[in-house]
Amino acid sequence: MTVGKPGSASHQGFITVSLMLATIMQGVDTTIANVALPHMQGSMSATQDQIAWVLTSYIVAAAIFMPLTGFLSARLGRKRVFVWSVIGFTLTSMLCGMAQNLDQIVFFRLLQGIFGASLVPLSQAVLLDTYPRERHASAMAMWGVGVMIGPILGPTLGGWLTEYYNWRWVFYINLPLGLLAWSGLAAFVQETPTDRSRRFDLLGFAFISLGIGALQMMLDRGESLDWFTSHEIIIEAILSGLFLYLFIAHMFTYDHPFLEPQLFKDRNFSVGLFFIFIVGVILLATMALLPPFLQNLMDYPVVDVGLLLAPRGVGTMIAMMMVGRLSGRVDSRYLIFLGLLLTSLSLWEMTNFNLNITGWDIVRTGITQGLGLGFIFVPLSTISFSTLGPHFRNEGTALFSLMRNIGSSIGISIVMTRLAENIQANHAVFSQYINPFNLPLRQAVETGALDLGTSHGLAAINAEVTRQAATLAYLQDFRFMMWITLAALPLVLLLKVANSKAPAGALQPAIE
Repeated sequence: MTVGKPGSASHQGFITVSLMLATIMQGVDTTIANVALPHMQGSMSATQDQIAWVLTSYIVAAAIFMPLTGFLSARLGRKRVFVWSVIGFTLTSMLCGMAQNLDQIVFFRLLQGIFGASLVPLSQAVLLDTYPRERHASAMAMWGVGVMIGPILGPTLGGWLTEYYNWRWVFYINLPLGLLAWSGLAAFVQETPTDRSRRFDLLGFAFISLGIGALQMMLDRGESLDWFTSHEIIIEAILSGLFLYLFIAHMFTYDHPFLEPQLFKDRNFSVGLFFIFIVGVILLATMALLPPFLQNLMDYPVVDVGLLLAPRGVGTMIAMMMVGRLSGRVDSRYLIFLGLLLTSLSLWEMTNFNLNITGWDIVRTGITQGLGLGFIFVPLSTISFSTLGPHFRNEGTALFSLMRNIGSSIGISIVMTRLAENIQANHAVFSQYINPFNLPLRQAVETGALDLGTSHGLAAINAEVTRQAATLAYLQDFRFMMWITLAALPLVLLLKVANSKAPAGALQPAIE
């Protein structure tokens, strides 16, 4: 099978805008519903555990069907799959907004995840084929804006729509984006040749689907079920490990596997998968920690939280525009290294947060982290596919997006679990200082600021201890992510810069 030739200059702009709209639409939907969950819960008369399935159903469906992107594109044509995915995603978004009960919205979110699974990988693959290879870095910079900005803007947009309109508008907002994306794709994207002889590896797909599905269920529900004290989490962990092992063994022993093992012989692509996993951990794990920190501990309203987090996206956009101009002049590995350092710097600054910080401190560290992630994402996307054969792009981009999503799920699960455990541990330690020998406490009692002889006074001191314990727990999570980012620095040395003048079809995998 061959791939499409780079698009004409007159169509490249229209194609890029359409792809960015599809990418932003999918990226926003990964986080936009989080803010609206309490409002949905009241509207649907659901418990907190029940309403969580609005998020779980979408995440699990998208993860399971994302690896199917390569096969469907080969058999049906990439444009056909892309267009119908946009149509299906837009229609199911409208149905989510019109849902009248919990069963309906969970079912429609499941369908939305199925249709949305291929949007990001296909948009990356189409963009790589639309632009000539020497302009791939600039193309990835434009595409990366949609990938990185979507999840960042999701809580901001979701909070604003929920506050001033209705939670249903977090789904209705996809209608204009979907219509514009569909019209551009239908008019300007060229169809790729199909390969009807390609067999569908049903067993391989079943293994990877069950493995990823069980993994996502475990990650999404583990914290609420107290992890391995729950029989459900134990079963999901066993099933995930078993089916992923069976998938790997099947892939390397079957004649026509679901995923080509040749993909992993490309050194740049394999290292890139690990790096994008780290990006997923840092991007959404930070976004999962900051809103409750600002709302619960610093009493910011939800709309103000969204406004404080929005500049993070500005930093990302600035970095991506700079990378687009620096491509071809600066080694991509230097840019990734700089991005990791900036991300680590922002996380280190966040470890010094306290409950007296100003909004500017949130904005400043957010812009720094946005710059860091922007400097990582674009050159990483470019170099990861620089030595990968064009016929592997559909499968490669699907795996690339899947690893980012899995990184996000694992990252959020780890930091939220650590947060709960550290709050308890810190509370136990801080409580030891509530004794008659604590001079500031004794002075507060003597001056009448605290009365430990009443239940009200005891509740007040316990609330303050809990507040300080939670603050330290957030800082411990920021430090944990900083060390993860720094640990990834040496892996930059494993990446190999390809000859930018080589024709795309002549590129060979970097396996040395």
